[in-house]
Amino acid sequence: MKLIRNILNIKSFLFIFLSIAVCSQYSFAASKAKYAGEFLSIGIGGRALGLGGAYTAVATDITAGYWNPAGLASMDYPQVSLMHDERFAGLVNYDYGAVAIPYDKNTTFALSVIRLGVDNIPDTRNAGIDANGNPLPPDRWQDLAGLNFDKITYFNAADWGFLLSYANQSTTSFSYGVNLKFIYRSLDNTSANGIGIDVGTRYRVMDNFYLAGSAQDITTTLVAWSNGTNELILPTLKLGSVYYIEAFNGRFAPAFDVDLRFENRRYSSMAHLGGISFDFREGLEFEYKNIAAIRIGYSEIGTINIGAGIKLPKLAIDYSFARFGAEEQLGDTHRISLIFTIESERFRRQTE
Repeated sequence: MKLIRNILNIKSFLFIFLSIAVCSQYSFAASKAKYAGEFLSIGIGGRALGLGGAYTAVATDITAGYWNPAGLASMDYPQVSLMHDERFAGLVNYDYGAVAIPYDKNTTFALSVIRLGVDNIPDTRNAGIDANGNPLPPDRWQDLAGLNFDKITYFNAADWGFLLSYANQSTTSFSYGVNLKFIYRSLDNTSANGIGIDVGTRYRVMDNFYLAGSAQDITTTLVAWSNGTNELILPTLKLGSVYYIEAFNGRFAPAFDVDLRFENRRYSSMAHLGGISFDFREGLEFEYKNIAAIRIGYSEIGTINIGAGIKLPKLAIDYSFARFGAEEQLGDTHRISLIFTIESERFRRQTE
């Protein structure tokens, strides 16, 4: 009977994601949108970045609300997570915060908030002056002789993502999860809103081997701007695997992910088949006695990432490093994330 259930779970797993792929092809046929939701593809968590983003099957803590909501079902205690990331020599700020609560023996709820922003951008449109020092209208830039710095104003460009997550442990081997995603984007005095849905699954094939999949923006997410412009975020299908190997008083975890996108990215991806693009991520973690860990990963944009982590009582600290571009052209990224676990019997997941 157990073998039959496992076969059925595998068939269900494959059917769900093949159906998503077919539906995504219809979405692509209806739209030529590209990169509209790219700020939601950066990734969160020092551990995940250290593994190059190969995290769809690995995530079983609060960060699963972003990577694969099905992983939230593996949590036993409430958690709070925070992260700050500065990219491109501090030009771009990327922040994340989340809270997750096991509700009963099978269910977990979570809220995640993501912000990507470029702050204090100078607006010089009304600060131009001509050779005589007179104010210069913005449409006469060819006569620009200088700037009146008192007329320079500043604005922010920010993208926000809010994820409400639900996860359920359907069987001892199979879990699923759903995100209801709200998007808010702002650029000076213009803003946009969107609502999307993510669906994820995680399946234990055997004791140490897991397969997982996450379909982001499964229904295609419409982002509507206040100036009348509309953008579509097409579905992304993320498939992942991890195999745990006990050795040297610790545990090795080789992980592999592939992202399938349906935006016709072609040569901006690692591989493509018509309008479907493929990006691959690989990572390896060694965790010593559930206390300290070292990591290395290869990301979908070709960076080799490294990372480390330490687990203190009720607190996990993870660090990762990545370099973007040769000769430090785009600067280095140092990411530190924290996970606080409310590890008390009072808050432990109910088992009955």
